[in-house]
Amino acid sequence: MNASHDADVGGLHDELVRLRHALHREPETGLDLPRTRAKVLAALDGLPLEISTGKRLGSVTAVLRGARPGPAVLLRGDMDALPVQEESGVPYASEVPGVMHACGHDVHTAALVGAARLLAARRDELAGDVVFMFQPGEEGHGGARLMVEEGVLDAAGSRVVAAYGLHVFSTVLPLGVVATRPGPLLAASDAVTVTVTGRGGHGSSPHAAADPVQAVCEMVTALQTMVTRTVDVFDPAVLTVGSLHAGTAHNVIPETARFEATVRSFSAATQRAVREGVHRTVQGVAAAHGVRAEVDYQDLYPPTVNDADEAAFALRTARDLFGAGRAVEAPQPIAGSEDFSLVLQEVPGAFLGLGACPPDRDPAAAPMNHSPQAVYDDAVLVDAAALLARLATDRLALAAAGHAVPTPSPAETSR
Repeated sequence: MNASHDADVGGLHDELVRLRHALHREPETGLDLPRTRAKVLAALDGLPLEISTGKRLGSVTAVLRGARPGPAVLLRGDMDALPVQEESGVPYASEVPGVMHACGHDVHTAALVGAARLLAARRDELAGDVVFMFQPGEEGHGGARLMVEEGVLDAAGSRVVAAYGLHVFSTVLPLGVVATRPGPLLAASDAVTVTVTGRGGHGSSPHAAADPVQAVCEMVTALQTMVTRTVDVFDPAVLTVGSLHAGTAHNVIPETARFEATVRSFSAATQRAVREGVHRTVQGVAAAHGVRAEVDYQDLYPPTVNDADEAAFALRTARDLFGAGRAVEAPQPIAGSEDFSLVLQEVPGAFLGLGACPPDRDPAAAPMNHSPQAVYDDAVLVDAAALLARLATDRLALAAAGHAVPTPSPAETSR
């Protein structure tokens, strides 16, 4: 399957653009995506797929049976949007107030439909099965966890031997460039909420109160110091306080103060160390100020860790498909997070980035994912579909030949 000469890929372009624009105009958030799911089911109608839908979420799982026996691989596309008011200016902009496909999941969904069409057309060549995972609830709702619990990894009748997904970027990567790396690619994401309770009073007499505001201010700065003093610089973490609320008037010491933070890390050890450090630091400062503190620390997503051999295989596949200049090894992880990490905890696989910045924009300065101005170029749709399909066919072919995924050579790992 060659992206530049494959007639099937070329013929898909208009169809995938129409689907992507329809998804973009009617975005939905969370785990229940009835309009999105209906569009996906309509787009898959007529293909030789075994389709099931989720019980606790609006997911779609489709299985394509190859003509010859073999294992199964999984391809994933997430479908949910964000609570963002669109300001992109594109003619197919969201028609739903306050909701936008600001992270490009409409591209992922359309591309996975395209991969299903390409693979269905080559069903006779497949030595094994392909599971298509159309997932809601990636943006903080744990959709991947629910789909794993409902059996998506075993949908073909046996556990998939590998799983692949991709994510488009409106910035950083040039249009059409694929990037991934072995090991950690994306960060773990934790959410922290700290509520401090003191004793309210008059602003003129702080000695007669127990001021939670002063304690919270010290906690915020102490947490930054805690990260820099206790976390290995070569296994880093980031803690950012994004919300802080206290009080109702300038001359009143409030009873409570509250802040929320996000924590990003790239290993289980650092994730654990920061969690312990947050509790220790917050409680220590609270004790010093004579106030009480409650810490709600939630582990949202683990790090997205690529299997080294699968990442090298994915890069080789992308280079074969698009040329060496359009597939690069990422020099370092990115501090964003992804719940595809939950799939990669269960089975080997790889997650890849794909540049979707329009060619008339500078990738270094274009609005980034989650921005109201983010724009993703339709030109990547067929490339994304072809890449997902090629990963499945080549991985099944390796298994059929009795080969494991080749270990990357020193030349490949040093690129």
